[in-house]
Amino acid sequence: MSHKKELREGAILISDAHFSAQKPELFAFLKDIEAKKIETSQIVFMGDIFDALFGSIDYTHQKNASLIALIERLAQEIDIIYLEGNHDFNLKAVFHNFSATPIAKQPLALSFKDKKVYVAHGDFDGKLGYKIYTALIRNPFILFILKYIDIISSHAILKNVQSHLDKKDDCKELGWFEDFIASRFGNRFSCDYFIEGHFHQNKTLQLENFTYINLGAFACNQRYFIVKSTQDNKLTVEEKRYKGM
Repeated sequence: MSHKKELREGAILISDAHFSAQKPELFAFLKDIEAKKIETSQIVFMGDIFDALFGSIDYTHQKNASLIALIERLAQEIDIIYLEGNHDFNLKAVFHNFSATPIAKQPLALSFKDKKVYVAHGDFDGKLGYKIYTALIRNPFILFILKYIDIISSHAILKNVQSHLDKKDDCKELGWFEDFIASRFGNRFSCDYFIEGHFHQNKTLQLENFTYINLGAFACNQRYFIVKSTQDNKLTVEEKRYKGM
């Protein structure tokens, strides 16, 4: 993992927006950025930006066409870092103005001032069963089969998946989270900060080797985060809530 790309002061971090017909708020938020009502030179999409966007399945492109086009336009003016999640992956064929970072290349190393920062969606290191599952759902052959089964069934599979996803609680607190993170990381990474989404917990923890930041979900009260620094160049993320709709 290279340590080349910069995380900029004032960057906007967006995680777990789970954009869909039932959760459309991200579109309005990004339109305000496009219109310069909200200003930034960099957006870091932390994964699960879409509730269902799979590079090999055209139907998911069609359902998300408006937001895909908007992000592509933003990428012509703003630096975009996009970390694929477990709801949006195999995106090479989807976005053309930037390259999304797949799970295999996460965590992604960035620099901030004189600090080293890792960013990830958060599902890069699950247990064996989860790793097998993530490998299967990203497998081109399996997605090819799923694509045509879905077409034959008039998209019944993806519609049922979406119906299930619409019922999820994006604000759920996990009582076991802090112990889980402490045991999960141990001494695995050498960095100053580790930022990820996936768990929706909106918590900062001081671990042995670095500061761990888990971002709250945009899908929960339209929360997003702005990267800032203190006088001694420590990184902080300031929580904001979008109220434009």
